[in-house]
Amino acid sequence: MKRALLIAAVDARIGGVMVFGDRGTGKSTAVRALAALLPPIPASQGGYQGPDAPAAKAGATMAVPFVDLPLGATEDRVVGALDLERALGAGIKAFEPGLLARANGGFLYIDEVNLLEDHIVDLLLDVAASGENVVEREGLSVRHPARFVLVGSGNPEEGELRPQLLDRFGLSVEVRTPQDLKQRVEILKRCDAFERTPEAFTELWRREERKTLKKLARARAALPDVVIPDAVLTLASRLCMTVGADGLRGELTLMRTARALAALDGDQVVSPRHLATVAPMALRHRLRRNVLDETGSTVRIERALEELAV
Repeated sequence: MKRALLIAAVDARIGGVMVFGDRGTGKSTAVRALAALLPPIPASQGGYQGPDAPAAKAGATMAVPFVDLPLGATEDRVVGALDLERALGAGIKAFEPGLLARANGGFLYIDEVNLLEDHIVDLLLDVAASGENVVEREGLSVRHPARFVLVGSGNPEEGELRPQLLDRFGLSVEVRTPQDLKQRVEILKRCDAFERTPEAFTELWRREERKTLKKLARARAALPDVVIPDAVLTLASRLCMTVGADGLRGELTLMRTARALAALDGDQVVSPRHLATVAPMALRHRLRRNVLDETGSTVRIERALEELAV
């Protein structure tokens, strides 16, 4: 999950992350931590940037936006609508920005995305793919940037996401409750240390956070220059054909994800190793169910990698 989030932060074109897993496994905590870790962004690149938005002061910055989308959110609250107070009080047709405008330049997090209404999920995925929100209603016509990393989480036992919607998420990972005793005890110790002395705990991990921040900055800067050899592209296509992934979205995501991982690793050329590392998270949610093969999708991808000698 951490690797997928870092990769999505390096290249937003990958299309966000879907996290399946048990409750209480740190899904939302990890996303919030990444958003809080990132350096401030120019105020002119975050939040509502519509035609009637106030001009940002030169040199002004803001924290990376992190917006929670509640399950009961209406379409008006998500995309924005007519500002009724100004319309009734002053007779002015003005746009009231929604959650998509607030998330611009940052992260939009949806807990239990599999319980969200389908038309809202459709809308979110379309905007996340285009990077722009268009509102045509009540005599308003507004178009504004809405570039964000979409992160969804859910428990498969509470309902599945439609395959055609799941396919629109760039990466998919599964988080399980740790079964290693030492790991569970370490989690308890860290949670307790943070609750008792949050300042000391934060200072203890500040160095690690700085390392991650520098790693992300270097990866973003290096990304345009990372080379993907034709042999690796051929391997990506062969892998998608072997596992039966529909369409070309899987291959495009695989290519972008492998390139982002190479940038994170400080490598200038994408290798089969990068491809094999990201293949499960890029393809596991794009496979059709095979009634004759009850093994998990991740196992099927790993088996295909072995067949291709990756």
